[in-house]
Amino acid sequence: MITDMVNRLNAACMKKCIPPDYREGDLNKGESVCLDRCVSKFFEVHMKVSEKMAQMQGQAGAGQPGAGFGM
Repeated sequence: MITDMVNRLNAACMKKCIPPDYREGDLNKGESVCLDRCVSKFFEVHMKVSEKMAQMQGQAGAGQPGAGFGM
């Protein structure tokens, strides 16, 4: 699961921040900042989604109506 998350993070942030025709061996300032923000946002969203899913799972386990994915 963690390997999959890292692979998705890598693919998404590389596509967004690194041009396919790069010419330099090192990241420039813009690319570095973009990657930093992308990784930060990726983890922030991952944590929020995980928390929401755990909350929904807890509600479904308690038998509360309306719990789950809109069912």
